[in-house]
Amino acid sequence: MNERLSGQGTAFAIGLVAGSIATLFLASRSKNHDGTATTSADDPPTHQQIDKKSSSSSQHLPPEIRSEMLSRNTLYFSSNTNNNNGMERITNASILIVGLGGVGSHTAHMLARAGVGYLRLVDFDQVTLSSLNRHAVAKLEDVGLSKAAVLCNHLRQICPDGERLVLDPVVKMYTGDREKDGAVLDPPDGGKEWDVIIDAIDDVPTKANLIAHCAKRNIRVISCMGAAGKADPTRVHISDLRSASRDPLATAVRQKLRLLGKKEAKKAGVKITNGSGVSNGGWLSCIDDDSKLAVVFSSEKVVAKLAPITDEQKEEGMENFGAMDNMRVRVLPVLGTMPAIMGQTLAAMALCELGGKPFSPVGAERVGRNVRHKLYQHLKSREKKLEEKLGPTLKEGSENYTTNGIYIGPVQIDPDDVEYLMAELWKNKCALSGERLGTVLELYRWDKRRPATPNNLVLISSKSAQKFEKDFDEFGDGREGVDAQLRRKVEARLAMCVLDAEDEL
Repeated sequence: MNERLSGQGTAFAIGLVAGSIATLFLASRSKNHDGTATTSADDPPTHQQIDKKSSSSSQHLPPEIRSEMLSRNTLYFSSNTNNNNGMERITNASILIVGLGGVGSHTAHMLARAGVGYLRLVDFDQVTLSSLNRHAVAKLEDVGLSKAAVLCNHLRQICPDGERLVLDPVVKMYTGDREKDGAVLDPPDGGKEWDVIIDAIDDVPTKANLIAHCAKRNIRVISCMGAAGKADPTRVHISDLRSASRDPLATAVRQKLRLLGKKEAKKAGVKITNGSGVSNGGWLSCIDDDSKLAVVFSSEKVVAKLAPITDEQKEEGMENFGAMDNMRVRVLPVLGTMPAIMGQTLAAMALCELGGKPFSPVGAERVGRNVRHKLYQHLKSREKKLEEKLGPTLKEGSENYTTNGIYIGPVQIDPDDVEYLMAELWKNKCALSGERLGTVLELYRWDKRRPATPNNLVLISSKSAQKFEKDFDEFGDGREGVDAQLRRKVEARLAMCVLDAEDEL
């Protein structure tokens, strides 16, 4: 007990010293040579210009200061298995964010605070009076300045060290046209591909173009759907694009992606196959695959309408009122809390994936108690029959392993685990075929050499189950008949299954 108290006292003392050093360091930066506090008398940055004093100049942060700044995140992403590798991946990550409005500004803000090493921030637009209700950092004095510049100036104040946080603002509209866009989507310095691309665009064509670009190049993309006209935080979900319901933007993006796919298929003389997208590469499969494209959306029904078209707009023509050609001109009603929540959700998912602690979002409808009980009983019955069949082949001296290495024994889950497995881990769809509820789904042991634990159970359709069991009888392992790429995907999903933090200890 005394040792533990001593350890806590030491930790407190270290934190106190680090905090004192940080205070002195920051105080020294905030004073002029004459000791007076600095109040910037510089002219405010103009459009497409970043305040040199707060952003371009770089102040070196001592390692102990930066370490203390990120200490809580470091603790969160460390474990017995990866030590601090999770935080190292975050600080070495390169992330591109397209769209810096109510959603994207909150995402960028939190990623910078969390220690991401390189952020490219893309937006053509300026801060307006009406955007102050939802932008993460913009102030009244920032109205008329580019969103990219305003955001970078603020983030630089959080981390003044240009080596530990590289900010790459691009005041330009992304269109999906390479000639117009130039190198907007190119990775920094021609290096490794982006670790994540965040899509916070609210325009359908450009949003679809960005998603298609990522899907074709196998770049991880996390996309935000519509935040306007909604307010209920309990209706925010993360899922694949096809599962995004009651979201007009998601519907429009799905349609646009399919049109892009059909156009490319026609040009190439190939057909689009269900579930696999365009046959030469299959990038349209991103619609159903949240490991390629995850979307944040609200299933709340829109409760506020667009602002009506004014008489002036009718008289002079709607095309004369857009900020840029082909941009919407009707005003969207937005409660500032919703884009903030969605932007933070994008950041949380990106950070947890980079840090090696991905979560499994509950994007599917809950499964009824009767269905859960039925699946549980079916699993127990199958395992009992297998035990009776293979019991005579038990290895000498072993209670659970046969001479072929197959495990036989009781199921090591309870009915409550069934809901987690169905709704959270497997999203109520077959792990092998992608079939959803509406078909008969069952839980099967993935690796018969291991017991029926949550991280060794897959949800598969009856048709897939028949083949899986047939391959087990033929090869001694049902996984042998599964495509290698699909097998890796299933096993990566199973590796995410951690029901309790203590499971890692």
